[in-house]
Amino acid sequence: MTSVIRLKNSLMSEAWKLLEASLLYYNDNPVGTVAARDPEVEALNYDQCFVRDFVPSALVFLMNGQSDIVRHFLIETLMLQSSDKQMDRFNAGQGLMPASFKVEASDTGSHLIADFGEHAIGRVTPVDSSFWWLILLRAYVRATGDRELAERPEFQDGIILILKLCLADRFDMYPTLLVPDASFMIDRRMGVAGHPLEIQALFYAALRAAQDLLIPGSKRREIYMQVISQRLITLNQFIREHYWLDLKRLNDIYRYQGEEFGTEAVNKFNIYPDSIPLWLTEWMPEQGGYLAGNLGPAQIDFRFYALGNLMAVIGSLASTKESHLIIDVIEQRWSDLVGYMPMKICFPAIEGDEWRILTGCDPKNAPWSYHNGGNWPLLMWMLVAASIKLGRPEIGQRAVALAEKRLSQDEWPEYYDGRNGRLVGKASRKYQTWTIAALILSKMLLEDPDRLKLISFDEDPAISQWS
Repeated sequence: MTSVIRLKNSLMSEAWKLLEASLLYYNDNPVGTVAARDPEVEALNYDQCFVRDFVPSALVFLMNGQSDIVRHFLIETLMLQSSDKQMDRFNAGQGLMPASFKVEASDTGSHLIADFGEHAIGRVTPVDSSFWWLILLRAYVRATGDRELAERPEFQDGIILILKLCLADRFDMYPTLLVPDASFMIDRRMGVAGHPLEIQALFYAALRAAQDLLIPGSKRREIYMQVISQRLITLNQFIREHYWLDLKRLNDIYRYQGEEFGTEAVNKFNIYPDSIPLWLTEWMPEQGGYLAGNLGPAQIDFRFYALGNLMAVIGSLASTKESHLIIDVIEQRWSDLVGYMPMKICFPAIEGDEWRILTGCDPKNAPWSYHNGGNWPLLMWMLVAASIKLGRPEIGQRAVALAEKRLSQDEWPEYYDGRNGRLVGKASRKYQTWTIAALILSKMLLEDPDRLKLISFDEDPAISQWS
């Protein structure tokens, strides 16, 4: 027993040293963490700080009392918020947060250089960065009590710009947010254009965060507060009603009639029963359910997406009952969804002609690799957070125990390949910062579950009253 404790202490010591070594400095202040520090390969853009990637590190620093790092990050990224960013002579939407930034030295000193997608593979514009920024700002305020930062005029204006960008009227009748393919964690073509669950879960949490952060003081803010309140109710109702999948729901879809017209139609999205994949009829457990990956006209993406489902639990987009059923699916299909390294980004992988069509023959997204069914240690902290929120911490403990066996000896890789996540990813960077931070954060949450309040949301009272 003593040797096991010593080994775990050694592992955490190593993780902390690696996390501190990943800090990125600007004007002598730490402003974030680099994506990875793999000594064997060229850095490329892994020497930058990605807004999404920094979140687990930021939560670790907040829980450890190192809030200045997060404060500097929030201030500097707000300064980078797009107002006149241009690509191919076209202006980006005002309020867009960068996907990443780096520190660049010149004769006149150091400068922060932001990437809004113009340097990314496929020129992917980040939809999720703004949402994670809002969620992290709320976590900072809850950890420090420093409302003064969030109430600064420039921060209030920044929040409004994000809301203006994502709440704008569009050619869309749904309360969900319409986004292009590859605009979030799955940042390569994977057939997730439209209304992917991950964005809806983050959108919902970001609106809840903005609701906490906005202060009265202008007619403009009051209007946005009203819009947020209404959107939260309609978004929550829509996701719970239309995205939910369980055995009963599958049976309902299987007996759908097509080509229904009018407001009384049962099959509102004209989903054809033959679109239910064969694997799902065998795989769906008797007890359990989850939120579908995407929904649109004549389309349901039946794949299980981990980040969207786990954030739906953490943010209370899913009801308490649904949240328990999501964890039930993970527990009952552990070998598929967790395997040897928590946890799989989506299940199952797409293969054959479907892979060729949806990914454009992307070799990095080969079946059971990378975003096409790869296992990402980053997602471990969300699984831990969801399990703690539901009073089922043994699920998170089981996941952490798996990670502790492998991460250090495998040199902290970005992701794992294979149906069960047994192989270090073929193109995986080692000493990936968010992998390191995810383990530390998971352990910190399990040690003190009260820390979960920084990132989680209780059921919205307005929605409880509505439901």
